[in-house]
Amino acid sequence: MDKCVFVHTNEKQWLGALVAEYSFRRNSTNPDAFDVRFIHTRDHPFLAAKEGQAFLRGGTTRVWRMDDLQSFTPLRFLPPKLMNWQGRAVVTDPDVFAVGDVNELLDRDMGDTAVMGRHRSGKDDKQYQVATSVLLMDCARLKHWDVERDFDQLFTREKDYKEWMVLAYEDPANIGYLEDCWNDFDHLDENTRLIHNTKRKTQPWKTGLPVDYTPADKFKDKPLLASLNRLRARVFGEYGLLGHYKAHPDRNQEAFFFGLLKECIETGHISEDLVRDEISRNHVRRDAFEVLDRTPSLAARAA
Repeated sequence: MDKCVFVHTNEKQWLGALVAEYSFRRNSTNPDAFDVRFIHTRDHPFLAAKEGQAFLRGGTTRVWRMDDLQSFTPLRFLPPKLMNWQGRAVVTDPDVFAVGDVNELLDRDMGDTAVMGRHRSGKDDKQYQVATSVLLMDCARLKHWDVERDFDQLFTREKDYKEWMVLAYEDPANIGYLEDCWNDFDHLDENTRLIHNTKRKTQPWKTGLPVDYTPADKFKDKPLLASLNRLRARVFGEYGLLGHYKAHPDRNQEAFFFGLLKECIETGHISEDLVRDEISRNHVRRDAFEVLDRTPSLAARAA
């Protein structure tokens, strides 16, 4: 098939990825017009080969850890190769869920561009930055993408992770910009097409769990605070003293996710045993079944 949605993920976000997959088919009027496939970190050993090694991120050195919540992110550049450099692909994070019909995105006019995503920031000095958590790709025009090479260059300091993630190394002529509704950051209304629960600390399925991700480096211009943060990590572990996931401030977004999960269980797309296993591994909040019990069913799916 010449159209595919790819959800890239790791073990920690596997439940979200399964719910995302379900949402793309549920909310499309033509779900047979495209494939949905996973890109999982376990299937790409070049990532694990760099475990514990230093790489360049935001002008500073960070350590690559496969158990980080977002260790899947380099895989977002794989779809053109997986499509054999043919057809259209959409790639999404595992915390992106369809509210509208993703087939509309796959079929849209891309003009002369090779890849499209929303603006990452509204700030004037960051207008060039693309939020690559949702991308639309013309695979035939992205034959210059080489994920393993680019990933390796993070560790030789030839490339910076943050610049790679916003398409700073891509020819601007190849880039087009999507409307924000196709990657709606923690925002849900009648215009939302794909909702992205991008704020890690308030992802609805993780409320109450210990934080298990490396926060953004906000101390590079504050040496004392940076030193204290490194000391914290050495003494208490990488995620020590980072607190717990918080409840999402928008209850409607929590209800949307758990409404999708409820349908997944009812239809057999996800088993209760899988949810229990994810809870036991601290990947999913401990009260997930209680939340499911109080979550109302979603409105009828797309006709």
